[in-house]
Amino acid sequence: MLVSNLEQIPGKRIVQHLGLVQGSTVRSKHVGRDFLAGIKNVFGGELIAYTELLAESREEALVRMQEQAKETGANAVVNVRFSTSSITQGAAELFAYGTAVTVEDE
Repeated sequence: MLVSNLEQIPGKRIVQHLGLVQGSTVRSKHVGRDFLAGIKNVFGGELIAYTELLAESREEALVRMQEQAKETGANAVVNVRFSTSSITQGAAELFAYGTAVTVEDE
C-alpha cells in the first residue's frame, strides 16, 4: 500500500478515487509516565515516554487507515494528514485520514 502526503504519487497515475479513509486511536496517559514527565518538567528535556506513546499512536492510526483503504480495493492513499484532539482530561485521539485511490504506473 502506497501512502503519501502528496496529492499525486510521482511516477503513478490515479485511475480511480475510492473516497475518504480514516484510522484513529484514543490513548490515555499512564500514571508512571505522568510522574516521570512531571520530573522532566522541572529539569527540562524531552518527555521520551510521551514521544514514544505518540509514535505508537500514529502508527496504529496509519495501519487502521490502510486497512480501511484495502477494504475499498485501493492500492494507495494520497493526501494523508494527521490530527489530534483532546477527548477528556488525560486522553487524546490521534486521527489519520486521506483519499483511497487506485494507481498504476505511467
